[in-house]
Amino acid sequence: MRRIIDLEINLPRSEEEPGYWDAMQSRPGNPVADRQPRPDGYGFDNYQHIFKGRPLSPEASAAAPPPPPEDDGGITRFIADMDKAGIVLGVLGSSNATLARLCTAYPDRFIGLSATSPLDGMTGVRNFERLVREHNIGGLRVVALYNGIPASDRRYYPLYAKCVELDVPVRVYTAMTYANDRPYDIGHPGHLDQVCMDFPELRVVAGLAGWPWVTDMVALLRRHPNLYCDTAAHRPRHFATPGAGWETFLQFGNTLLQDKIMIGLSRSTFNTSFETLIAEYEALPLKPAVLEKWFYRNALTFLRRG
Repeated sequence: MRRIIDLEINLPRSEEEPGYWDAMQSRPGNPVADRQPRPDGYGFDNYQHIFKGRPLSPEASAAAPPPPPEDDGGITRFIADMDKAGIVLGVLGSSNATLARLCTAYPDRFIGLSATSPLDGMTGVRNFERLVREHNIGGLRVVALYNGIPASDRRYYPLYAKCVELDVPVRVYTAMTYANDRPYDIGHPGHLDQVCMDFPELRVVAGLAGWPWVTDMVALLRRHPNLYCDTAAHRPRHFATPGAGWETFLQFGNTLLQDKIMIGLSRSTFNTSFETLIAEYEALPLKPAVLEKWFYRNALTFLRRG
């Protein structure tokens, strides 16, 4: 069986703290207590409009996977699904309490990335260090999509310095956002350039591979030795769809950047099985040795698990 390291292995909702996603997907910044309701379709609600897709034919509807059950099986079923698909390690983003619980209980199966706020200053830095040293948290997660603070903001710099000191990586949200209550380009790959210049020892993975600025992403991967990227939140079959904008990514990912790209399956985003997504990657026009790197070996190196 193929071995896989998944850079975005979203947890079952039953394992999340109550209210976690509502808090993450509220207004950017710090909402006030008496905030007013937003218009329909605004903010993260716009994702439902953008990605609702075309209506299915009766045949396709019959073949579509059923909606997820109310009882999602929790972590026990989740790990069983990982084993069945050959996923030996998964990278998690969640609340710090959830990450500490799961990464302490399953240190060989999960790497948790803490979304520590840059607004917490040195208090946040000290808490991040405690999470790494005492609770097996494996790195930092920077998500401008949620907090509205781009990765190049200097308020993150004490956290980046601590990552270098602790030799743990940072994963940075790097893509366009469709949440239309914040700038569309807050996750532009260009923010990574300044970070990598200022912290050349910092191991950085650009989560979501920088679409639609794919050429910029490819150029930055060539430019910075410790910058990698993952393919999370994109349906793998579309990487080879003509006109989808991924031609440069596939060309370089199969040649000069074959050691820089890692797989993010994002199973819950697509409401399908690990096996379906893996098969779509296997159908891409990638050399077998390159596919092995994307699935496993590049992450093994990047995450220091070799």
